[in-house]
Amino acid sequence: MTALQFSLLPHRSVIAVGGADRVEFLQGLISNDTTKVAPGHAVWAALLTPQGRFLNDMFVADGGDDTLLLETERERAPALAKKLTLYKLRSKVTVEDRSATMEVAAVFGAGAEKLLPIEGAIAFVDPRLPGLGVRALAPVGTASALLQARGIAEASLEAYDALRLESGVPDGSRDLRIEKALLLENGFDELNGVDWKKGCYMGQELTARTKYRALVRKRLFPVSVEGALPAPGTSIHLDGQEVGELRSGSGRRALALLQTEAARGPGPLIAGGVQLIPTIPPWMRLA
Repeated sequence: MTALQFSLLPHRSVIAVGGADRVEFLQGLISNDTTKVAPGHAVWAALLTPQGRFLNDMFVADGGDDTLLLETERERAPALAKKLTLYKLRSKVTVEDRSATMEVAAVFGAGAEKLLPIEGAIAFVDPRLPGLGVRALAPVGTASALLQARGIAEASLEAYDALRLESGVPDGSRDLRIEKALLLENGFDELNGVDWKKGCYMGQELTARTKYRALVRKRLFPVSVEGALPAPGTSIHLDGQEVGELRSGSGRRALALLQTEAARGPGPLIAGGVQLIPTIPPWMRLA
């Protein structure tokens, strides 16, 4: 593991959900248990269509002052804020897109969790994998100074992305097709993105059926790329048969949605004329 570094994540931003009903409101919408959110402890979750397909991913953190902060994709934050506003009906909640006033950073390396708390920021250990470090939500333009004051060196976004890709962890709609992707094909079970004991939420029925009937036939795997990285969406073939599709990538690393048997097999897997070598990350449970 590298020494402590941080990367700014300009493609991520923040929505604030406030009001007396904020916890109950989100509890009925997203895949994780919002009652478990506490200072320094966040949950990772998804908002689904009624049919159980992916819409948005988010970290839900305690923002203080009777507010929950949703860290989510910047480009899609206004649409998510609008959707949440439509869902609130008579609930005593407020929804505010803070994309213009807050920014997001990831701190990674050995001992990142020992940084908490970080004065001037809302910070929490990444609930997906400890090795992904700490997320910090701070007023725009302040994250770099806050973290450098703690002796942490700034790294490029590509440095953090390399860690994420090697770990096999998805990054929102870069890896999950909107209104198509299933959570359990993309690691949300093992990566603590679904609470199986909470009450009902939108899209729960298909998610539960997928788990208990063992319907997962494809998974998102980390792959190494033996050549120039093909574009996201490039089809992957094994012996002339299509067995998957490339997702996000950087350099010689990428994620690929693959039939599980193809990922386990001897290969070779080919995408855009180059070979892909999949690995099964330690956290992944395969049937």
